[in-house]
Amino acid sequence: MAESLNALLQASVWLAITVVLLAALRPLLLALGGAALVYRSWWCVPVLLLALHLPLPMGPMVDALPVLAAAVAWTAPVVVPAAPAWPWLLLLAWALGALGMGGASWRAQRRFERAMGTLRPRADGTWQASADPGLPALVGLWAPRIVVGPAFEADFSPAEQDLILQHERSHRRHGDPWANAVLALLRCVFWFHPLLPWAARRFLRDQELACDARTVDPHPALRRLYANALLKAQLVHPVAPMACHWRSQPMLKERIAMLKEHKRKALPWMTGQVLVMGLCVGMGTVAWASQGGAGAGPSITAEPAAATKAAKGDVDAQTRDMGPPTYPKAALDQGISGKVVLRVEVDATGAVGDVSVLSSTPAGVFDEASIAAAKRWTFEPARRNGTAVASALKIPMTYEMNEKAPTQ
Repeated sequence: MAESLNALLQASVWLAITVVLLAALRPLLLALGGAALVYRSWWCVPVLLLALHLPLPMGPMVDALPVLAAAVAWTAPVVVPAAPAWPWLLLLAWALGALGMGGASWRAQRRFERAMGTLRPRADGTWQASADPGLPALVGLWAPRIVVGPAFEADFSPAEQDLILQHERSHRRHGDPWANAVLALLRCVFWFHPLLPWAARRFLRDQELACDARTVDPHPALRRLYANALLKAQLVHPVAPMACHWRSQPMLKERIAMLKEHKRKALPWMTGQVLVMGLCVGMGTVAWASQGGAGAGPSITAEPAAATKAAKGDVDAQTRDMGPPTYPKAALDQGISGKVVLRVEVDATGAVGDVSVLSSTPAGVFDEASIAAAKRWTFEPARRNGTAVASALKIPMTYEMNEKAPTQ
């Protein structure tokens, strides 16, 4: 449970870092490659979040040191306190928030689609709605359709209609409905993130600016006509979370300003692609490598216990196969070190019987991993007067985060 919350917190921190970095780089990317390059730079967000889930190569676990074990008297095992309830409460709060955000988005999308009324096909492959809740728009995910309002022909000239439809077809070719679906998913998962609402608005604005650029850049002479078509649009209805709306009144000034300030891009298209890919890979690599905790590698050692003075012919139990335990991921991610003292019972055949915790620091963090490893160990049994007998061993184990693995 704590591991899941820690992963969510780590992803939230990196999401904030990515959003801030993209906001800082936006003027540079806009000058180098225009609105399309800025929009593609948002690929850094999903790439970085996916990189956080890639497995890290684990550092080599050092073999446990030989244990000179002595039989010890029975000591009552330390009672591990029950896990606190707050991780479950936090997870429940997160789940309720995610479900609430998902339900609100689904209702908004359904309300928009119902408000369009009856759809009828048009000769150009688009669809015409009987009502206008905020059209034209590209609606749908698996098979997105361009839907125009009932007064589409009356409101726009044939040339303006063609530019608007080119704009929506560009959304469809570049998979923008899927990008909006990913955004809706992120808003559900990170509903608590203070920067995500701003990032979502900025992403949708960059999406529209990029689509505007793709539509009018091949035809510079049509910029004034495109701007006039934008000025005719007034979007006063609620928008659908996963629809690509051609009208966008809140950013009308920004879209028209981009049309007026068209400049030649400083970078060719392919160079811009390489730049964005390098940015995504670089940030993803840094986030992925950060999971290891500043390059520190874990080490686990079992320390020798004090030997007792044995009578002639008596032999204490000796280690035969003592594989190291697995460093708990939650402790590894947080750079936690600790120590566990186990009481291991060894029967007359050398097999491990009952394993209990005598002490642990921090309490409960390394107990499960230590017990699981101890149950796999094998020993040479203790002997008394030449006869194999059962015994109990006291074995301290140390978990440390070291820059370099200790040598044998």
